[in-house]
Amino acid sequence: MLKRLFKRWIALCLGAVLFGASASPIQAATPPVEVSAQSAILMTADTGMVLFEKDSRERLPMASTTKIMTALLTLEEAERLEDPVVEITEEMVAVEGSSMGLMAGDKISLSGLAAGMLLASGNDAANAAAIYSAGSLEEFVEKMNQRAVELGMKNTHFVTPSGLDGESSDGLGHYSTAYDMALLAREALKNEAFRELCSSSSYRVEFADPVKGVTYTNHNKLLTQYEGCIGVKTGYTKQAGRCLVSAAERDGTVLIAVTLNAPDDWNDHTLLLDYGFSQMESYSLMGGDVQGRVPVVGSQQQTVSFYGQNGGTVSIPAGAEGEVSRQVYLAPFLYAPIKIGDTVGEIRWYLNGTLLGSAPVLAGESASVQEEKEGFWAGLLGTGS
Repeated sequence: MLKRLFKRWIALCLGAVLFGASASPIQAATPPVEVSAQSAILMTADTGMVLFEKDSRERLPMASTTKIMTALLTLEEAERLEDPVVEITEEMVAVEGSSMGLMAGDKISLSGLAAGMLLASGNDAANAAAIYSAGSLEEFVEKMNQRAVELGMKNTHFVTPSGLDGESSDGLGHYSTAYDMALLAREALKNEAFRELCSSSSYRVEFADPVKGVTYTNHNKLLTQYEGCIGVKTGYTKQAGRCLVSAAERDGTVLIAVTLNAPDDWNDHTLLLDYGFSQMESYSLMGGDVQGRVPVVGSQQQTVSFYGQNGGTVSIPAGAEGEVSRQVYLAPFLYAPIKIGDTVGEIRWYLNGTLLGSAPVLAGESASVQEEKEGFWAGLLGTGS
């Protein structure tokens, strides 16, 4: 009986390994959408599926959309330090361009500076947060570039936290790509504080000194003009042109659009998002029906039950339900002790080789370690433990 169970579970695991696939992005056929942008991309937020792209890997300046990274790092630091109050210095506000109106001597929370970046596109807020968090602009930019590497932004190089054009000591400019900025937006939207700010059409920031509240209006017109818009960031410099990263949500599907150097960016994003929502639908990753028993080693209990969890909802191309495959990954046997609710395996869902999501397989009961029996001579002579 036990031998048959072992053979059955080994076969299951080998089958799962053989049919498992890597999680590379899917690229749908290029749609009949024309945009003014020099570079553009449309991507799903959950799986990173590319629905449209136009020279999306071309390196270009990205202006104040840079502040997506700056604000994300700032909000993470604010959470780590319990949102400290920052005293603004002359160095922090010595920057040109858009501003949230900071003056030397002002005192404001770190999260307040993030709000000033995302709504008012304050270069002063970006520099203030960078200097406070890292000690200097240069050190903060190093953190930005390190995070870019971690996110797979292979064609991005930050020089300033504000997005103003610049050049590093090694002669590299301030640039990114539409594809990389979409990756960044995917990461940033996972941060609840970031998402709250970038989706707000207006936001009131409280100053600690002088004591006052200032309400800032978001530069992103899509928040009030496009149904379901939840962000993300505008940008403009003479060199970069008009840049925009947007995101919108409908029926559980979240799409991210990026345009760089787009004279007609508002219409570009409306066209891209409308196209994307017409092509996608929500799909539930069901795993609750996965159940059975798996052998246990080292316990008087020969097997334990297991059950799968659901994997939530993801976006897939309309009509592609039949192409989704589900794989269950389980070891051929488990070692005691096992507690009820322990993770003992994983369910993964794939669409044409791309990982859509995963969910744990949990133990449905416990199995304690089998106590060793005392040997005959040890018991007789009293030498047992």
